[in-house]
Amino acid sequence: MTDQTTGSFAPPARVSEGAYYPTFASYENMYAQSVARPEAFWGSQAEVQIDWFHKFTQVMDCDFSNGMVAWFLGGKLNVCHNCVDRHLGTRGEKVAILWEGDEPGDVREITYRELHREVCKLANVLRHNGIRKGDRVAIYMPMIPEAAFAMLACARIGAVHNLVFAGFSAEALRDRNQDARCKAVITADEGRRGRKVIPLKRPVDEAVMACPTVEHVFMVRHTGSKVPFYEPRDIDLGEAMKSERPYCPVEHMDSDDTLFLLYTSCLLYTSPSPRDFKYDLVCRLLLENGGGGGGGGGGG
Repeated sequence: MTDQTTGSFAPPARVSEGAYYPTFASYENMYAQSVARPEAFWGSQAEVQIDWFHKFTQVMDCDFSNGMVAWFLGGKLNVCHNCVDRHLGTRGEKVAILWEGDEPGDVREITYRELHREVCKLANVLRHNGIRKGDRVAIYMPMIPEAAFAMLACARIGAVHNLVFAGFSAEALRDRNQDARCKAVITADEGRRGRKVIPLKRPVDEAVMACPTVEHVFMVRHTGSKVPFYEPRDIDLGEAMKSERPYCPVEHMDSDDTLFLLYTSCLLYTSPSPRDFKYDLVCRLLLENGGGGGGGGGGG
């Protein structure tokens, strides 16, 4: 139904049912609470929306005059556990990722249980190749499910993933790897965009030549095309995962530990180098949960 006076459009009942905010009034009420009593509001949201290994002792400690902002002090959690593991008991056989490729019929439905297995195996590959808590791992991949596996695997073991758009040049990837001091890169042989094939492994090879901190390049065989492969630096991710256990313990992380890095384009700034933004664990989880969840990706 449309309100001609305000120009607003009410969603169908089937959409409102089960929504975080079924009416605009409920959203306004929640927003008012967050402004009037932010500490109580965000504390309750964090308790309801997030699984904690160790509950926080203080919701916030903010001193804007000195540039100090801290949230959920003393809390221990893991983003991968909150995104995957906690759903296994009640939603294990439900679809977690619905992926559609560029060609009709190219569809993958991945349940939470399947997602958990793939993420754990990938996380074990990283661990067995020297990736530890706090290490930086660049992800330069097309829009395929393995990109999500990689992000969650990094979060599971406490590594910081550095997301780089797979359309960026070798020089852009090099600069971001150098600035973040990445220890590894996760990529694919190639990507697809419509009927166009996008080379990925070759730009990675060019970029890491100038990145002495990169020890390994993990590659997903997405298109199956023949690409340069330099052992022992390069590791076929699919083959390596076949020999790994489908279980990997999660790292207990502080609430303000860095989850991932995302670099801006240097064109937005006067600096000739890209700028990075660090995303903390809890804030990202609350934003995702409060937004009502996400949908499937496409392309690749």
